[in-house]
This record gives sequence, structure tokens and C-alpha cells, in this order.
Amino acid sequence: MRVGQGEDVHRVDEGRPLVLGGVIIEEGPGLAGHSDADVLMHAITDAVLGALALGDIGQHFPPADPQFAGADSADFLRAALGMARAAGWGLVNVDATVRTERPRLAPYIPHIRQRLAEIAGVDVGVVSVKAKTAEGFGAVGRGEAMVATAIVLLTRGE
Repeated sequence: MRVGQGEDVHRVDEGRPLVLGGVIIEEGPGLAGHSDADVLMHAITDAVLGALALGDIGQHFPPADPQFAGADSADFLRAALGMARAAGWGLVNVDATVRTERPRLAPYIPHIRQRLAEIAGVDVGVVSVKAKTAEGFGAVGRGEAMVATAIVLLTRGE
């Protein structure tokens, strides 16, 4: 078995749509980034790459590369999971947390979990997503940024 941990942070950008776990959340605010700035998908992708000892998302999908401008972050996760499958590893489960002051994510969690499960090709029962606030502390607490962390478990032959 292999465990990977990932983390990502993006500044808030009121002028962009908010995409989390492949789901567009209308009430925003959006996030700044070269791709669609899906902080949750980026953290999960980093966790998969970490479990494979293949570095991080920036090494595989450089933010300075114009081909990734506005890219759908689901493609990054699919690519990382493809690397895992090619090396004989399968995804057992994902546990992720998003830290934000707004919007309130609880109503969106079931849809986000379902979308992530579809992208990963796994049962929704192995995808956990939680939402937390920063209780007013730091950049997240001031509503200036959003942070996501994720842990994945991979096993041979899944």
C-alpha cells in the first residue's frame, strides 16, 4: 500500500467562477489560478502523485505552460490516476478537507463527492470531503484564500 498527502491554496478572485471537486458553485467567490483553480482537485492530484513518488502537480502541469491556461483540473486528476494504474496501483480511498469562510459548502458536499467518484472511477463510498472554516484566522479566515488538503490510499492491483 501507498499513502499520499496533498495540499493546495488559491487566492480568492471574485471575478472567476468557483470550481470545487469538478462542481461549479454559483455563489462563489472564485479562485485565482492558471487552470480552473480547483483547489480540491489539485490537492487530491498532489496526493496521488505523492503516493507514487512522482513529485507534485506543478511538475506535471506547469502553471507557466500556456496549454494549461483555463484547463479542467479533472484532467489533471485523471492523468495522475492513469499514472497510478500504469504502475499497477489502484485508488482505495480519498479523504479531503476544504477550508473556506464562504461559501458554506455543506449543501454541495454530496454532489462534489459524486463528481470526484465519477472522475476517479470509484464508488462514492470511498470518497470523503469535509468543509471547515478558519474561524476568522489568517488569509482563509479573512476570506482572501481557500485551502484544500487530501490523503489517498493506493494499493497494488485495485
